[in-house]
Amino acid sequence: MADPCTTLVALAGKLDKLALIRRLCDMIAIPSENPFDQAPSLGYREQEMGDYLLQRLKELSFEVDSHELSPGRRNVWGRLKGKGNGPSLMLVGHLDTVGTEGYPEAFRPRVDGDCVYGRGACDMKGALACYLETARLIVESDIELNGDLLIVGVVDEEWQLTGSQHLGLHGPWADYAIVGEGTSSGANKELSICAAHKGDYAVKIRTFGTAVHSSVPEQGHNAISDMAEVVRSIDRYHRELGQREPHPLCGHGTASVGVISGGSMACTVPDCCEIHVDRRMLPGETVEQINSEYEQLLGRIPRLRFEIGDPLTITAALDVPVDCEVVEASVEAYKAVTGNLPTIRAHPAATDAPNLGFPAVIFGPGAVEQAHTVDEFVRIDELEIATKVYLGVVLRLLSAEEADV
Repeated sequence: MADPCTTLVALAGKLDKLALIRRLCDMIAIPSENPFDQAPSLGYREQEMGDYLLQRLKELSFEVDSHELSPGRRNVWGRLKGKGNGPSLMLVGHLDTVGTEGYPEAFRPRVDGDCVYGRGACDMKGALACYLETARLIVESDIELNGDLLIVGVVDEEWQLTGSQHLGLHGPWADYAIVGEGTSSGANKELSICAAHKGDYAVKIRTFGTAVHSSVPEQGHNAISDMAEVVRSIDRYHRELGQREPHPLCGHGTASVGVISGGSMACTVPDCCEIHVDRRMLPGETVEQINSEYEQLLGRIPRLRFEIGDPLTITAALDVPVDCEVVEASVEAYKAVTGNLPTIRAHPAATDAPNLGFPAVIFGPGAVEQAHTVDEFVRIDELEIATKVYLGVVLRLLSAEEADV
């Protein structure tokens, strides 16, 4: 059997950097802003990005399909079938981007020095371009696969993650996945392998008082004053979370107040006040557990009338064992490509990965610090490294040549 490193080096030498950059620029030029709570419309939907990805996958002889979640919004994918006697691997990324307010040339891709600029460059059209180059190298080199290789684009990652939730329920499925969110970090901007991340639970908490004229405040009950006690309690709760047993990769959970509103005018004692609380959950923590902690926390405040509302957001935590096959394959591929062992860490932000329903690692070009900015970019060398690592993982998990190595 061929040595996996030898095969990887041979294929990586055929990487077409100019084609990789061109495909990324093509995708940046396709407006695919998430419409958030508005109806999808041209320029504010993922449809055209999905069409582009499907067309490129067809050209590479992938079997393509899609699921429509709502008009103009569908998950798309291609499958390169293997012989059926090995695991399957999914390379998955989201088709949408955040908005472009204050970013007038967001969809005009620009190559400047060693970077590609434009909305979506690192979050995460860069990874999608890497997936396509990985697929091209596999197909044009006639690499025989034992298991299927899937490339999937999902909608709505930037808001409610409905695309990956739908995929987890309805497929397609695989044995393993890589989610190509940017993992560049550190002084040297090395790409890490992320096997975990915190979940996110955001909720409204309301306090209730009794409204009266502000000239006789003692006859009423001030909901804002009560909420001040709640905010102080949330701050103490956050500090207490920092004293708990940390997760080995994710560290400690957090709690913070991000929004507050209440009252109608200065001359009225307010009868209602509302905050939005963001709680970053460790793997193993649940919404039910956190709500119970909120109830206990607020129940200690005298005379407090409060309500914990419906969730604003719930995103699951990720916790993939570091000895899982897809993590180990990613580590070995990274080492073969760079000569160095990668850092295995937690991703700082929530992702689609936990919704898939099977083990997924996060690895991709770009840095979280660049996502959502008004000068978004991705480094070209990171695009090349990510492509070669994806290729290495495919060879180690799926290639018939490498099955017994």
